[in-house]
Amino acid sequence: MEQTSSNVKWHAHSVDHAQRVQMKGHQPAILWFTGLSGSGKSTIANAVDALLHKHGCHTYLLDGDNVRHGLNGDLGFSDKDRVENIRRIGEVAKLFVDAGLVVSTAFISPFVADRKMVREMCQEGQFVEVFVDTPLDVCESRDPKGLYKKARKGEIRNFTGIDSAYEAPVQPEVHLKTADQSIEASAQHVVDFLVAQGLVTLAE
Repeated sequence: MEQTSSNVKWHAHSVDHAQRVQMKGHQPAILWFTGLSGSGKSTIANAVDALLHKHGCHTYLLDGDNVRHGLNGDLGFSDKDRVENIRRIGEVAKLFVDAGLVVSTAFISPFVADRKMVREMCQEGQFVEVFVDTPLDVCESRDPKGLYKKARKGEIRNFTGIDSAYEAPVQPEVHLKTADQSIEASAQHVVDFLVAQGLVTLAE
């Protein structure tokens, strides 16, 4: 992103990234959950966060709705606002990673380019794309907020999966098919990946 602020300078910290990571006892990462509304992103991300916390990992969960109550409360759902929404979340998640945490983000993030943008903010191996792959008809049948019904009636515009595109990940690090897998199994799948990659070690 083009820098528009003037007279600013990056300040080095007395406590650096490596020292923060060493104190945490595990590697930091962004777990980027992406999928349609109603796919189960937030539920699975919350289950993963709870599992990691149980095993002594330092974590934080950024949820799409929660963030729009504050940080991104000024943004709508146009394509332009969606891009800015993801850019801000990427920058915040990057700060959490710098602090040594495993941060989970649960956002539709429908565009490949935006997810790529966040990946490129991170060091190699720190961005874990988790595709919560749930068929549209299953998401619609869940419809916990009644948003699909409103979108079908034309009461909501720019709704992903209806009149706004969702660009599915091509090679996600983790691919979850929630129509065939429970929330618990999906969460364990993510944690197993992190263990296999050496990002976390589970406490007994």
